[in-house]
Amino acid sequence: MGDKEKKEKDKDPSKSDRVTLKKEIGLMSACAIIIGNIIGSGIFISPKGVLEHAGSVGLSLIVWMLGGGICTLGSMCYAELGVTIPKSGGDYSYVTEIFGGLVGFLLLWSAVLIMYPTTLAVIALTFSNYVLQPAFQNCLPPYIATRLLATICILFLTWVNCSSVRWATRIQDVFTVGKLLALALIIVVGLVQICRGHYDALRPSVAFEFSGDPSVGQIALAFLQASFAYSGWNFLNYVTEEVVEPRKNLPRAIYISIPLVTLVYTMTNIAYFSSMTPEELLASNAVAVTFGEKLLGIFSWVMPISVALSTFGGINGYLFTSSRLCFSGAREGHLPYLLAMIHLKNCTPIPALLVCCIATIIILCIGETHNLINYVSFINYLSYGVTIAGLLYLRKKRPHLHRPIKVNMLIPISYLIFWAVLLCFSLYSEPVVCGLGMVIMLTGVPVYFIGVHWKNKPKWIYRVVERVTYMGQKLCFVVFPQEDPSETEPLTASKVND
Repeated sequence: MGDKEKKEKDKDPSKSDRVTLKKEIGLMSACAIIIGNIIGSGIFISPKGVLEHAGSVGLSLIVWMLGGGICTLGSMCYAELGVTIPKSGGDYSYVTEIFGGLVGFLLLWSAVLIMYPTTLAVIALTFSNYVLQPAFQNCLPPYIATRLLATICILFLTWVNCSSVRWATRIQDVFTVGKLLALALIIVVGLVQICRGHYDALRPSVAFEFSGDPSVGQIALAFLQASFAYSGWNFLNYVTEEVVEPRKNLPRAIYISIPLVTLVYTMTNIAYFSSMTPEELLASNAVAVTFGEKLLGIFSWVMPISVALSTFGGINGYLFTSSRLCFSGAREGHLPYLLAMIHLKNCTPIPALLVCCIATIIILCIGETHNLINYVSFINYLSYGVTIAGLLYLRKKRPHLHRPIKVNMLIPISYLIFWAVLLCFSLYSEPVVCGLGMVIMLTGVPVYFIGVHWKNKPKWIYRVVERVTYMGQKLCFVVFPQEDPSETEPLTASKVND
């Protein structure tokens, strides 16, 4: 240690000993987190569902473009919330701050119980299926083999995230570039096909030929299918406390990433239709692989590998961000306090990462993951709307709160109008799926009142919790982090002024 460092430590002893989440996410890594979380398995799975519900090629392309536009509106609202309430945890932290503990807990409950473990399980299974496909060309990979490989993938990436924030972000950077290159290959090959005159399905006279009578309900379901491919656009808000200069880099990353993903998704779908008829696309369970088999010849193996790499990066991104949600929930007292602790040296939330890992493996063992995706999409959209409604409520309740970014009121209002129409028609078209999504969320109400709201529990319960927390601390070598005052002072000061 040099003389200068010794002097700084003498002036502020707590500075060198402070254990906090490390700020190692710069602008490039922030963009990689958004793009890497959005581009997972969705663009290789959802085109079939969007086309099926839209009923025509032209309308499906419009759904993809409008879906990106709606995400852009939502992300602008999240940019304001992210710099106004600079806490990790995303939707949960904002809703808890604005509406109180119960509403925040319901979002946390549905996310930890179903949303993120299920999404992680589906992406991990997609990864294992594509990796194993070359070895089982004439049949489906064995059930046990796909589950085992998916579990190994989850365990490996959990270890990486427990070991170092820098390693996790570097993996995200590399695999984000890789998946963009894979989609660029699809787009370039598609454009070559279009230049050769192979664009019959894209001609306006053909593109808007509907296979059946279009309905508003079916179009709403097409948007829900597209929303699965776009899900993850708000994930940078889950790691706000680890972003370098979040008030600058958070909005910049959002404004760069969402339009880029929208362009890539739209061009990828155009490329699909340049070589595949709507009937072929609807008959395919792996659109990118079918595309590669038709156009890449002996290099068709590139597509399964590209999808596998894309999903591997997606798993890493979901683990990185969902663990921070558990961390934030525990810090607010809505989950066991052990989950709010970070490693003494690596400054990573190891207990929260282990919980996410274990929950995902349990969902993998259940086997019905694809059926749960419908519930996940509905809960996802519901949480987006509640959060953005909170932005409007916060504007009215605390008008003098310091807001480094302040979006035009038409942006959240436009998003909420679209959100309300979409959810109403989705509920009308799929009442069982949407109803069960609501039931899953509302099961958290009794859990909240028993586990959180009830303060005078028997002493033996507190002793058991303390014992488990102590054992967990020794096992994981974790402590409570100290907050960075520079990030929380503006919010605290605004509370005092209000």
